[in-house]
Amino acid sequence: MAHEIPDAGAGDRLALAVLAQYRMATTEQVHLVISPGVRIEQTRRRLAKLRAEGLVDRITLAQAGRTRVWFPTVHGARIAFEWPELRGRRPPRLVGDRSAVRLRTGHGLTVTEAALSFLQDARRRGDLFRPLDWIPEVHHSLGNDEAVIPDALMYYQSRSDAGGTGSMMRAFIEVDRATMGPERLAAKIPAYARLHTYIPAQPGRRRTIGQEPPPEEWHKRYPVFPRLLFVLANTGPAGVETRIDALQAAGALDGGDFLHKVPVLAAPLADLLRDGPTAPVWRPLTDPSQRVTWMYPTGP
Repeated sequence: MAHEIPDAGAGDRLALAVLAQYRMATTEQVHLVISPGVRIEQTRRRLAKLRAEGLVDRITLAQAGRTRVWFPTVHGARIAFEWPELRGRRPPRLVGDRSAVRLRTGHGLTVTEAALSFLQDARRRGDLFRPLDWIPEVHHSLGNDEAVIPDALMYYQSRSDAGGTGSMMRAFIEVDRATMGPERLAAKIPAYARLHTYIPAQPGRRRTIGQEPPPEEWHKRYPVFPRLLFVLANTGPAGVETRIDALQAAGALDGGDFLHKVPVLAAPLADLLRDGPTAPVWRPLTDPSQRVTWMYPTGP
């Protein structure tokens, strides 16, 4: 009879993997991601132990009530990215760089907060969405040294009311903190539209008459192009409307073709944190007057 071998270091391993993949997180964020069912003191002790072992480090934000922000060291990232669950992913450039972490805490912690909103909502609903199903900064080439790099790629499986496996869904996440103008934010829409149609050049290969064109590059990774979700932070209702107007205008430049092929939605981060991402808080760019769930329309 086979016996399950206990993994005494599972909690430490998950904490390091989350920090390596998410880039950075506060003590509270790490706690809510990896072990919300226990006291936060246990997470503090775990992080302190990982720090003593040289696997993670921290900075303290004096302007935010001395909030501690944790991140992987070079040694910790090297170990974590050799594990099967992280193998093949790119270690972040800011690994082990305290100054780089400090200068990116605003955006980095907001991206982690967006991840946490989906994770907590999935737990309440019984959906399948684990901490490492949120993958920041996945590189998608457009050729000529250009690329689309979303703030995160999310893999999410919704529960099935009929007892089946539910729907497997994927989403590109763009988190906007209102640090750039609406026009620069909206420029992301044409970039994703290019990714949707991008086929790499194949030097030396010529198509013959009647030959089917090669598939778009994204088909190598995804059976269906991921939906695109804009999470809007650090702005009030007027700012949200301005940014959604800009996104919609950018999406209409090609006659709205991309918007009608790929669900593109926007929502304030405050609404996600208050009501949960599956609440009808999202605005589809094809009709921003609607309020829908991020899974709209249902399907893959």
